[in-house]
Amino acid sequence: MAKIRVLVANRPRLMREVVLALIYDQPDIEVLGEVRDDSELAEMVAECRPDFVIIALDSTEKRPEICDAVFQSNPRTSILALAPERNTGLLFWVVTTIRSKCVESSEEGILGALRAGEHSAQPA
Repeated sequence: MAKIRVLVANRPRLMREVVLALIYDQPDIEVLGEVRDDSELAEMVAECRPDFVIIALDSTEKRPEICDAVFQSNPRTSILALAPERNTGLLFWVVTTIRSKCVESSEEGILGALRAGEHSAQPA
C-alpha cells in the first residue's frame, strides 16, 4: 500500500515541529518536507505532489487564500488547516467544489483526517 505523502507548512515554527513529531514516525505516512514560508508553498506542492498539505488556520470563517493556489496547480492535494489555539482544524479537498470538514486538533483528529483520504471524507 502506498504511503500518505504529506508536506508540512504550519506556522509558527513550534506548531510545525509538533505536527512533524506527531506524523514523522507513522509507518503509513511519508513526510516530503517542510515549508517555512507561505510564498514557497505553491512551488513545493507542484514539485512534490503531496497527498496532503498541513497549514495554519487563521480563521474558521473562511478558506485560507493559499488553498486556491494549491488547488489550481494540484487539485488532488487535500489541505489540513489547523488552529491549535482554538483546538480546531478544517480539511479542504476538491471534488466539484471545495469542501471542508471539522477536524479536532488532537493526535486522533489529525491522524484520522490524514488516513481517511479524500474519497471517504464527508462535509460536516
